[in-house]
Amino acid sequence: MLKVENLVTKFGSVIALDGVSLSAQASKITTVIGANGAGKSTLLRTISGLEHPAQGIITWQGESIIAKRPEDIVRMGIAHVPEGHAVISELSVEENIAMGSLFRRRKFKSDVQVALDEAYQLFPRLLERRKQLAGTLSGGERQMLAISRALVSRPQLLLLDEPSLGLAPLVVEQIIDSVNILCRTTGLTVLLVEQNANTALGVADHGVLLSLGKVVADRPAAELKADAALRAAYLGY
Repeated sequence: MLKVENLVTKFGSVIALDGVSLSAQASKITTVIGANGAGKSTLLRTISGLEHPAQGIITWQGESIIAKRPEDIVRMGIAHVPEGHAVISELSVEENIAMGSLFRRRKFKSDVQVALDEAYQLFPRLLERRKQLAGTLSGGERQMLAISRALVSRPQLLLLDEPSLGLAPLVVEQIIDSVNILCRTTGLTVLLVEQNANTALGVADHGVLLSLGKVVADRPAAELKADAALRAAYLGY
């Protein structure tokens, strides 16, 4: 289980996360929703070690990950897929995916090809394009590639930041469905950050609503989705 307690992350005098506490249960999808500027991406970047908190506690399976290097956090079983379909344009699809094995834990070093094959099974379109340069892919294909690269590290916790950003609804549905199937069949724990609250709450087990760096709701996803007053106040629909 991932546990975050009283987390504060600052950028100069700006407080991006202001005493955030939440947890992500094992083998479940927990979604963090909120408007732009709520602190969602900063939360994932702090968990993955890309930002350093001013205070607070982050534990994964009972062990603190505060002050650990991002590569060490990957080796602990946490993979981060940042927003923006981040891939290396000059490398092929297959080379991009294989990069996910760089910081694997030693016991997983032997099955890189198996993990590559599993990624192609999850997203068959990537198999068809495996020799293409990543920069030639569509936005949806780049998002599939970024997720596949993360999965090759054999994570137990996937931090997924705005997978729907800039994508057509049908592509979003395919990606979210694939992540959902992966969670339910393999026991992967997912912390999903989304601005599209309706999509996120439709697939998640639990929901956390952030506003201006603070947690304003922490409930089962179905309850959060049904709360029209809360949605209107913080999400605008």
